[in-house]
Amino acid sequence: MTAARTGRVHQVSVSGGGVPKTAVDHAHVTLAGLAGDAQRDTRHHGGPDRAVCLFSLDVIHRLRAEGHPIAPGTAGENLTLAGLEWACLAPGDRLVFDAGPTLEIASYTRPCATIRGSFADGAVSRIHQGEHPGESRLCARVLVEGTVRPGQPVLHEPRRA
Repeated sequence: MTAARTGRVHQVSVSGGGVPKTAVDHAHVTLAGLAGDAQRDTRHHGGPDRAVCLFSLDVIHRLRAEGHPIAPGTAGENLTLAGLEWACLAPGDRLVFDAGPTLEIASYTRPCATIRGSFADGAVSRIHQGEHPGESRLCARVLVEGTVRPGQPVLHEPRRA
């Protein structure tokens, strides 16, 4: 099976701190993250290697089918992406947004209690990479700044071996 190498931005989300992050029609991505976005806990969130939080619309749909009340932005992600084979994305891979930024995946995101409202019985471990590989949110660093908006194409470039 060949992994989807192209997808699109489904939703761009920001907040003044905490969740849910709400949809905006576009955002400028800087080395520090999305303009207009903030984190309440900067010890565990944000910084150069966690500037942008990413999640998959396809995973969100699977989680909703399992009965979880999750929706784009409720798990704290800045960019909800559609059409990529999420389980094939890994640290070191790059995401190149058409006429926009370039991100490098830095790590899998460890779920915290803040997002428990997105899960039946608060089961945040449902998106823990160690327990459910390929269904975690991802943290990315910004290599090239630019603007993102819903519908924008994104290319997945696997890391070079």
